Amino acid sequence: MARLITSPVSFPLQCGSLEIGEERQRRVAMMESLCQVNGTKSNGGKGGNENNTTTNSSNNNNNNNADCPDPQQRLAVLSFEQVRRLNDVMNEVVSIHGRGNFPTLEVRLRDLVTVVRSKLETDPSNGGAGMRVRDIRLNGGAASHVLATESQPYNDLDLIFAVELSSGRNYDKVKAAVLGSLFDLLPEGVSRKRITTCSLKEAYVSKMVKVNNDGDRWSLISLGNSRGHRNVELKFVDSMRRQFEFSVDSFQIVLDSLLLFYECSKLPIGENFYPTVVGESVYGDFQEALYHLHKKLISTRHPEEIRGGGLLKYCNLLVKMYKPSQPDYIKTLERYMCSRFFIDFPDISQQRAKLENYLWNHFVGPEEEALKYQYLMLLHSVVEESTVCLMGHERRQTLALIENLAYQVFCQEQQQRLTNHQQAPTGPPATYVYANGYYYAPVIPTACYTCTCNSWMACSS
Repeated sequence: MARLITSPVSFPLQCGSLEIGEERQRRVAMMESLCQVNGTKSNGGKGGNENNTTTNSSNNNNNNNADCPDPQQRLAVLSFEQVRRLNDVMNEVVSIHGRGNFPTLEVRLRDLVTVVRSKLETDPSNGGAGMRVRDIRLNGGAASHVLATESQPYNDLDLIFAVELSSGRNYDKVKAAVLGSLFDLLPEGVSRKRITTCSLKEAYVSKMVKVNNDGDRWSLISLGNSRGHRNVELKFVDSMRRQFEFSVDSFQIVLDSLLLFYECSKLPIGENFYPTVVGESVYGDFQEALYHLHKKLISTRHPEEIRGGGLLKYCNLLVKMYKPSQPDYIKTLERYMCSRFFIDFPDISQQRAKLENYLWNHFVGPEEEALKYQYLMLLHSVVEESTVCLMGHERRQTLALIENLAYQVFCQEQQQRLTNHQQAPTGPPATYVYANGYYYAPVIPTACYTCTCNSWMACSS
């Protein structure tokens, strides 16, 4: 069996302390007291026996999850079926929709990755960024789709480019490389004379995030503006303290060997000829995380370190029929999630904006839209039962906000059902049946109404 292999190079992952402002100290103190009461930090898994174990990684301090006893447990080699699904994803044609008169860019994902990497690594004298890309990884829902035995839907295509971001200048280089890639991908016939990098950003970039503080150096550029279509999330990472929320979304697939296979081989991927592709679970234990994915189980570690505590994602998993891997411990995890959510979003206006944005981005399509009301009811229940860091009036405010959003969603659903019912066809046109020399006319039902001829009128005196 002819196989290619590239050893993955991991970039630094270090858990850091929670950094917050002075005005939020009361909620932090509440959460710290909660940690003392429970006597342990949150963890997840089937056995629950990894609480006191640590990991010493010799590869770039890649120790985001110190609970995993063996660094090799983080890695696994993909099977042929998984490589085949990965190949299908990489050959998928993505549509990057542009605003205004800018055309939609139709490009295979593998070609987009190649173009962006080339722009990053090309010498500055030739229009590139002159940066070294350590590795490229597929992350998020697409990686879970590749590894799962059953089909897993995914909304976005998340790609991670491991690069050095030690200076602010490198962030600008990354941005210029992405915009230069979009310029090169414009279809033939488009006049490029008056197109600037600023206009390309306004046309094709929906979100840009830059993070540069202790332990976190990364940036995100999201391509695509059309709701209901898969956006491409390009993440450029030097170091990141937290790369996952739950074990089921902790997978990263190293693409370097597959991209090398595309360059070197003229033969298609087959059962007896395919590259060796390595996957990693930044949750810690690859097989345990894969078990959670197959069995639809919810597990995480240190939810107080997640931005927003993972509360909204946790309720999203619940509404999609996921179950806690440790039911006896889930209430403790819920308290951590709620505490961190209200630390990050202390104001009711911030909570409203976050909830509305989450509903807009994560409930797309008829099937997802139908889950909105149930999702909000689950969120209301979790907040009501597990919030311990809010004062009474703050808690009531948040619950009222969730109730109002649920009421709005319910009214919209009822209105949509009524509209669909009124627009539904009444049935096929009536036809006559001829038999034994007679024409038989179909029975046409008449509209039912209530007779009011004998009803009494109300007294007006």
